[in-house]
Amino acid sequence: MEMQGHSEMEIIPSESHSHIKLLTISRELLVTHIRHTQCLVDNLLKNDYFSAEDGEIVGACPTQPDKVRKILDLVQSKGEEVSEFFLYVLQQLADAYVDLRPWLLEIGFSPSKLIQSKAVVNTDPVSRYTQKLRHQLGRDSKFILSYGQKEELLLEEMYTDTVVELVGFGNESLGMLDSLACLLDLSTGVLNEQGETIFVFGDAGVGKSMLLQRLQSLWAGGQLDAGLKFFFHFRCRMFSCFKEGDTLSLQDLLFKHYCYPEQDPEAVFAFLLRSPHTALFTFDGLDELHSDLDLSRVPDTSSPWEPAHPLVLLANLLSGTLLKGAAKLLTARTGVEIPRQLLRKKVLLRGFSPGHLQAYTRRMFPDRATQGRVLDQLEANPNLCSLCTVPLFCWILFRCFQHFHSACDGSPQLPDCTVTLTDVFLLVTEVHLNRTQPTSLLQRNTRSQTQTFRAGRGTLHSLGQVAHWGMDKNLFVFSQEEVQASQIQEGDLQLGFLRAVPELGLGGDQQSYEFFHVTLQAFFAAFFLVMDDKVSTRELLGFFQEWAPPGEAMATSCSPRFLPLQCLGDSGLARADPFKNKDHFQFTSLFLCGLLSKAKQKLLRHLVPAAALRRKRRALWAHLSASLRAHMKSLPRVRSGGFNQVQAMPTFVWMLRCIYETQSEKAGQLAARGVCADYLKLTYCNAYSADCSALSFVLHHFRKRLALDLDNNHLNDYGVRELQPCFSRLTVIRLSVNQITDCGVKVLCEELTKYKILTFLGLYNNQITDVGARYIARILDACKGLTHLKLGKNRITSEGGKCLALAVKNSRSIADVGMWGNSIGDEGAKAFAEALRDHPSLTNLRLTKNELDDDVAESMAEMLEVNQTLKHLWLIQNQITAKGIAQLAGALQKNTGITEICVNGNLIKPEEAKVFEDEKRIVCF
Repeated sequence: MEMQGHSEMEIIPSESHSHIKLLTISRELLVTHIRHTQCLVDNLLKNDYFSAEDGEIVGACPTQPDKVRKILDLVQSKGEEVSEFFLYVLQQLADAYVDLRPWLLEIGFSPSKLIQSKAVVNTDPVSRYTQKLRHQLGRDSKFILSYGQKEELLLEEMYTDTVVELVGFGNESLGMLDSLACLLDLSTGVLNEQGETIFVFGDAGVGKSMLLQRLQSLWAGGQLDAGLKFFFHFRCRMFSCFKEGDTLSLQDLLFKHYCYPEQDPEAVFAFLLRSPHTALFTFDGLDELHSDLDLSRVPDTSSPWEPAHPLVLLANLLSGTLLKGAAKLLTARTGVEIPRQLLRKKVLLRGFSPGHLQAYTRRMFPDRATQGRVLDQLEANPNLCSLCTVPLFCWILFRCFQHFHSACDGSPQLPDCTVTLTDVFLLVTEVHLNRTQPTSLLQRNTRSQTQTFRAGRGTLHSLGQVAHWGMDKNLFVFSQEEVQASQIQEGDLQLGFLRAVPELGLGGDQQSYEFFHVTLQAFFAAFFLVMDDKVSTRELLGFFQEWAPPGEAMATSCSPRFLPLQCLGDSGLARADPFKNKDHFQFTSLFLCGLLSKAKQKLLRHLVPAAALRRKRRALWAHLSASLRAHMKSLPRVRSGGFNQVQAMPTFVWMLRCIYETQSEKAGQLAARGVCADYLKLTYCNAYSADCSALSFVLHHFRKRLALDLDNNHLNDYGVRELQPCFSRLTVIRLSVNQITDCGVKVLCEELTKYKILTFLGLYNNQITDVGARYIARILDACKGLTHLKLGKNRITSEGGKCLALAVKNSRSIADVGMWGNSIGDEGAKAFAEALRDHPSLTNLRLTKNELDDDVAESMAEMLEVNQTLKHLWLIQNQITAKGIAQLAGALQKNTGITEICVNGNLIKPEEAKVFEDEKRIVCF
């Protein structure tokens, strides 16, 4: 009947004013989709279109559809004006009658001026609550609060997209997301149909909270799925504010601790229970959740009315035990995992791409000349540029740049020396400490960094004390008493390092606080360990326990364990810590290395007694040296392919970061000696482009030639540039699956053609086009000892294929070429066939999935009649038919050198393949 209503509507002219006829034709459609009749009756009564008796007649109907039919009967009986007003109410109260939006748009309803003058009130409790939520979220998400809490920027003007990638259970890529709306799309990237939670993860500062704020803004503006009536946003650290004995119902959690309905809360909650699919929950920062409550002793709850501890409610919401069908979006740092049975999707935030960085630069610096200067400075300093892949650090660096700009009378110059993360956070601290100094329009700040820090010593100590106390206990939210115990003054709170936490626990209206970012808390914790002369050596080195070998770390760890959320999964979670990632500890260690480095002594000698500073420096360097030796000795080693290979772990990457932070050549030399191998494998170490700078800092001390495997990381073109100091020693370079483009390949070409010692180049699964293929051809021409070239799964077409084939033809050393998954087509493949006719060294050629047909098979067959060197030819998953395979088989009569020709996955039927059964070197299936 509904479809009938639509088809009949199409014959009504758009200019028709018969609203009675319109209601008659669409009667069943309206009966089906109108679920809130009281709101209609209230508006008809308010405008005197209904009498009290009419309202009683409608109220006496037993079911909701009967009430709609009775309202339609009464409205149509009262004439055109009442029928038009009825349609006007449906149009004006879009949230109450969301299912009728498409129909109203289709009929092109436009009310008369008389009807537009009538008052329409929303008495539907559900849509009124939706409006209240939209207003609250729109207000809360409209502005981005600056780091110093001294300015607010419009989200719409400052928000910049980042790289958002769908991944599988093992974090393998499933493709990029084009928009935030796709994040909630039920058909994109689903790993588990029964899962309830969309899990968004990424490194600190990569933009997880900003993404949620953008989602809030889109929903508040009606730009997300119209079927979502409710949006509940919680930060996981809020749940740490509740005590072990605190209990509340799901209704209280949503209404009393988030947003309370103005009208009929029971009706709103009942609607939510009936239609959970209309709700979206977001939970930000699972890694920041901490509690002493042992959930293994607390039973699950499936009742929305039964009081339970808020953490139990959180766990049961994520699992779908409560409000099954509601959309749930959970964020956490990289390294935090949740049970697979909860997962619906996994989404990895990778930060800014080069294009995103340029867009963000334009937003931060509207003046085009200033934009150019900023980008030129970043291009000249890869250390800063790599930091800018993380939006938080990019924001900090741009604020520092603005500081340099103002301090240098409009002639900005970023430091041309090496800049570490400690340098950046010291500058941020200096800028915000200077806010306490009285300023005038006529006089600039003239205090030096030393004077600023000396004047703010008390503030730094107090902030460091609360930061260290929280870090030691894995706490990130501090009560008023805890802040006061650290002697933090009211003026200190205005600096912007601490901010008020908006969510409140059951403890009343007492304010709580948090550091603006966990990384900032780690910085101040490290500053406290350095500044406070009462800190013992054991306490100073406590956060380095993450570096210890596994057995030793278990025995000596000084940090308390995180809450094991047993109710998020099976009993196995009680044994495994779901919060094993402790980057905040690692950052504290990193900042300790930076603060106690030689370069920072000029500043710190004004803040720390000389004897205490010497003691701490000696203790740190002794521990750093011992940890390096122990860790390098514990790394697994193996002899493979003529190399003495060492497999590094992610902890080694953190050690490299700390060594780089010290800027100590002695520490770099020590680490280089500890490698004791000629093949360093750093695959799947979650290394980013900034880590290549640390790696180069160590490896430029390595005097021998070295093979370096960095496959499956996040290096991109910036990382390739940062490896420049190493290229003079590298004979093997593996950079597969690292988002490298033609720009990165250009750097490789410039460097590798200088030294000409390369034997193996792996660039599989990157973003290389024909432009990059030309650079690679130059490398092949220059490096006379290059034997292996892996270029599969890039974006190389026939032009790039022909260029590479010519370079292969001229090479006397190349033995293995992998071109799988490109698009070189027939022309490119024929060029390879021509290159191999009398080639002396190539033994392996892989042209799988390159859109090749029988013409290529013919060219390859002609080549095989004269080539006796090639051993393995892969033509898998192309468009070759039995005709082409027959030509290849015929060529084998004259070829005794080749071992196999793989043609499985082509256009050949099983019965056709039987013809080639006697030729064992042809592999069809």
